[in-house]
Amino acid sequence: MAAIARAWGWFWSNPWVRTATRPPVTLSLAFLTLGGFLAGVIFWGGFNTALEATNTEKFCTSCHEMQANVFEELKGTIHFSNRSGVRATCPDCHVPHQWTNKIARKMQASKEVWGHIFGSIDTREKFLALRRTLAEHEWARMKANDSLECRNCHSAQSMDLSKQNPRAAAAHERFLFSGEKTCIDCHKGIAHRLPNMQGVPGWQ
Repeated sequence: MAAIARAWGWFWSNPWVRTATRPPVTLSLAFLTLGGFLAGVIFWGGFNTALEATNTEKFCTSCHEMQANVFEELKGTIHFSNRSGVRATCPDCHVPHQWTNKIARKMQASKEVWGHIFGSIDTREKFLALRRTLAEHEWARMKANDSLECRNCHSAQSMDLSKQNPRAAAAHERFLFSGEKTCIDCHKGIAHRLPNMQGVPGWQ
């Protein structure tokens, strides 16, 4: 207890702490208000700049785990190269556009940084061994948010069923429009290779 009291006394006797906590005697309220506003703008600008910098394909593929595995697989799909020239990047499929959902996703993604630091999938063999687990985590996340990232680009309200093949049109009308299923229930493996699907519900 005495040690805590000594530490507390040292903290409050520090001149920097006293300066930071002492009420201003020479600065006006207007100056403090303007200073606080400018500091907030600078902080917010820096935070948003850093957020957007980490929300690019270049950032996502800067780790060799992504570059050598899932990004190489993406290159062979219609989301990467197609007749319209519209390409989905990593954040389009893995990060919601709405700000609050985006922040929540970024917080979840901190676990991926942890995995990179400790080499969870730093070899092809490790990646393949964990592919099913990684895929199931992402499927479950997208199932829980009603495939929110898919809806970054795809809108059920804008779907023209007459331009789809009969099988796809019937499936969308029966399952998607009714809310019985969400995109990820049927569209697993459209951007990355599938793991062993034995035992995955609804997958034959």
